[in-house]
Amino acid sequence: MTVLLAIMHAGLAAAWVGGMAYSLFVVQPKLKKYFGKDQDGREALTTVIASGNRWKVIGLIAAIALTGGAMLAINPEHWWIHAVKGLLLLIATAIFWYVSWQHWPQRVFATTAELPKLQARLITLATTMLGLAGTAFALGVLAEHL
Repeated sequence: MTVLLAIMHAGLAAAWVGGMAYSLFVVQPKLKKYFGKDQDGREALTTVIASGNRWKVIGLIAAIALTGGAMLAINPEHWWIHAVKGLLLLIATAIFWYVSWQHWPQRVFATTAELPKLQARLITLATTMLGLAGTAFALGVLAEHL
């Protein structure tokens, strides 16, 4: 049971980290390159790509938290590492909440002149989330090797 939970937990975390990294380092730069100065076109496609993903990511975060909590309940050794992982996940989730329910609505109603600042803010927020989730992932690997 522990091995199955660990595989599920690591796989879910890898999916979230991988999805964020792919978006940041592949999708976003290609959109910027493809659309060039056409901010409205870039924004329209970005909105289509992001549409409907909010609840999928929330489900992914919940599954990561549940499998992590179950693993901790089965083996509380190195609990402090899991507490740090939980805190990092909580902060990343708070940033995701902000992006989903504050930042995106601002972008949808932004003028063309406001878009570059909002796009730059998203890159900063997404990079922060990636750093938090990636660190939590690395701590999980560390916990298994202590």
